[in-house]
Amino acid sequence: MPRPVHFEIHAGDPERAVAFYTAVFGWKFERWGDVPYWVITTGEGDGIDGGLVPRVGPAPAESAPVHGFVNTIDVADLDASLAAVSDAGGSLALPKNPVPGVGWLAYVKDTEGNIFGMLQPDSEAPAPS
Repeated sequence: MPRPVHFEIHAGDPERAVAFYTAVFGWKFERWGDVPYWVITTGEGDGIDGGLVPRVGPAPAESAPVHGFVNTIDVADLDASLAAVSDAGGSLALPKNPVPGVGWLAYVKDTEGNIFGMLQPDSEAPAPS
């Protein structure tokens, strides 16, 4: 069965986006030759790596609906990760909510207006009240 093997982040300001994801997750970025493309290493073990490219066209409007795949990042401490997003210039898109038996999930926007999720695994997460 086909599975995702790579993701791409589109950025109006690639250097700003590199700084954001490095500060929030500690991801490693390496410019790929002379082309405007950065290879992203997200860590060891399970998961996928990706790339960062300059955005072609305007950034998403503030209230625009999601119109692509949303990546969700596994985090050990969602509250600390939400603080790191804010400290690095990102913003909250949807607040922390439980996913029963799975964990705690929130959606944020990076400095480029891209939405992504962050999930703190917790098999004891309750049903929303």
